[in-house]
Amino acid sequence: MRVVLAEDHFLLRDGLVRLLTAFGHEVAAAVDNGPELLTALTDLRPDVAVVDVRLPPGFSDEGLRAAVEARTRQPGLPVLLLSQYVEPLYAHELLATGSEGVGYALKDRVSNGAQFIATIERVAAGGTAMDPEVVSQLLVRKARDTAMATLTTREREVLECLAQGRSNAGIAETLFISEKAVAKHIGNIFPKLGLPPSDTDNRRVLAVLAYLDR
Repeated sequence: MRVVLAEDHFLLRDGLVRLLTAFGHEVAAAVDNGPELLTALTDLRPDVAVVDVRLPPGFSDEGLRAAVEARTRQPGLPVLLLSQYVEPLYAHELLATGSEGVGYALKDRVSNGAQFIATIERVAAGGTAMDPEVVSQLLVRKARDTAMATLTTREREVLECLAQGRSNAGIAETLFISEKAVAKHIGNIFPKLGLPPSDTDNRRVLAVLAYLDR
């Protein structure tokens, strides 16, 4: 897997390069600002981009802007955003470029190297990986939606797990319920939200994210 990395803090950038390399992945470029990121993504066309949202020169949303522009030029380019902040607007703007191959991770919640690499690999394969806090904020945005209001508390918990990309087994383990109960809740959720049923995990996630983002 070829990775373009954008992170302005030297120690974190160097640590991510070492982590990716240790797991057998190639870091095609490691940059520290928005303009260089866009150039690297456009010229190198990596398998995935791992991008800090706030980069020089303005330290606002240069990383996000470069990633969105790169996905416009190269539709489907997998992008995992890294941020210190929970900002639904960032997720919204990235999802607006397409729901496949996107992720949003919070820096201070990354505590396991192998799991973080697995998250990057999932995004690179066209999957989704949204931090639970980001999903929660997207759910808040939809809280007044009539369809959302019909969900029970447990169904909302299952929906949140779905949007995080969890399988039925993963949801059951997280919520301490049976897989049969999970399947029943999902069977109730999708009709209430007007979403088509799906047998594959990623299609389910994409359907939920599309609903939360509209």
